[in-house]
Amino acid sequence: MIPIIALIPQGIVAAKAAAVAVGGIVGALAAPAAAPSVLGLFGFGAAGPVAGGIAAGIQAGIGSVVAGSAFAGAQAVAMGAALPAVGYVAAAVTGAAAVGAVAVAGPAVVAAAIALL
Repeated sequence: MIPIIALIPQGIVAAKAAAVAVGGIVGALAAPAAAPSVLGLFGFGAAGPVAGGIAAGIQAGIGSVVAGSAFAGAQAVAMGAALPAVGYVAAAVTGAAAVGAVAVAGPAVVAAAIALL
């Protein structure tokens, strides 16, 4: 049996790999600017957890927040602290995954849309 990757021209594989790499780089570069807004969606605000938000519910469930915990780190970033290295890694992985998904599924989505016309 021939592996499916052998049927794809290598130029296309290289282009998709490059696109995924660029997505990872863009994700990492955008992370410091996007992190406070993204955390805000989960109720982490500049003055602390927003009343009634997801973060407030989590804090109510865990009680006293331990310094250095993931919750404390998220709240610190929402309040303007520097993004820790794990934030850059998560953003790079998310960017790469998003571009990868589009690179893989994009042609199928376009073909399906054309078929509907």
